[in-house]
Amino acid sequence: MSRLTVAVDDEAIASNVASLVARTDAAVMAVVKADAYGHGLARAAAAARRGGAAWLGVAQPHEALELRLAGDTGRIFTWLYGPEVSAATLIAADVDLSFSSPEVLAVIAAAAKEVGATARVHLSVDTGLAREGSTPADLPALLAAAKAAQDDGLVTVVGMWSHFAWADAPGHATIDAQADVFRAACDAAAAAGLTLEVRHLANSAATLTRPDLHFDLVRPGIAVYGLPPVEDPDGNNWGLTPAMAVTSRIVLVKDVEAGQGVSYGHTYTTSEPTTLGLVSAGYSDGIFRSVGNVGQVSVRGRRYTVAGRICMDQFVLDLGRGTDVQVGDEVTLIGPGGPTAKDWAEYAGTIDYEIVCRFGGLRPKGVS
Repeated sequence: MSRLTVAVDDEAIASNVASLVARTDAAVMAVVKADAYGHGLARAAAAARRGGAAWLGVAQPHEALELRLAGDTGRIFTWLYGPEVSAATLIAADVDLSFSSPEVLAVIAAAAKEVGATARVHLSVDTGLAREGSTPADLPALLAAAKAAQDDGLVTVVGMWSHFAWADAPGHATIDAQADVFRAACDAAAAAGLTLEVRHLANSAATLTRPDLHFDLVRPGIAVYGLPPVEDPDGNNWGLTPAMAVTSRIVLVKDVEAGQGVSYGHTYTTSEPTTLGLVSAGYSDGIFRSVGNVGQVSVRGRRYTVAGRICMDQFVLDLGRGTDVQVGDEVTLIGPGGPTAKDWAEYAGTIDYEIVCRFGGLRPKGVS
């Protein structure tokens, strides 16, 4: 078990979703993929529902089924799979499915026939991210196949969706360019005889900054957890509260002389007599090895920079002379009074999405 404690504030998630709901006339799909970005799938989903999320979104089909097993009865959308998907199980569980190829559409249609139900499907369009989605060139044939499957009673095409490449850079030319491609795709669906219940394009960044692109449904992800991908010009974090806190403990305090090399390779050397504190957590617990001599933590409300290299299961702090830090004191890696997930992303040269997924992935199931 990790020596880190990862605590998640469910009410912060509920409050964040409520804040996002208040920003739009569209319905809100809270994206809870990847174990809710490390925050705990079932608990985060329940909190999002309390906050007003009309939909839940997951990339992987197994997470949609886990939500059903956890008792969620609302609309759930899943999108990341190929023709190997067990579509019959998902249809039976009343999950909305995505498709962006004739192969996946055929699998869904066959599964619907097998279970004797009509599958609700959303057509994914590649508007410029070049990831999931049908290209505009392939779209006419796919629309025709979808209309035929719908006429056969096997599917109902309830949605069309896409995803932005650069919405976290407000004003970037790709945002409006992708929106134009998306509108054209929706028009093509109407021309093919398909009536869409929901058109959805906006991620967290667009939910916060582009109300004109909300369409019928928005899909905030990282913002649900209080970590918006764009800076709030008012400096208020868009009214969102970070939901995750990560802590550990001091397990040893000792005095050393000046000139003492610290940790492997002695990449840090004490400049004067000082006190070192040992923290029982390391890269096996999700702490990036690269943050040695860079990353900061907080103890008793004061920031300390990691002294030397991060080890597999421990790291060292130079606490200075005359410290009041004691064995057993809490060490805040992320949380009130300490660094943020964004700070850790800067230390490690990544994004805060990876930070919370990395730490959250170590949280034992059922533990807050």
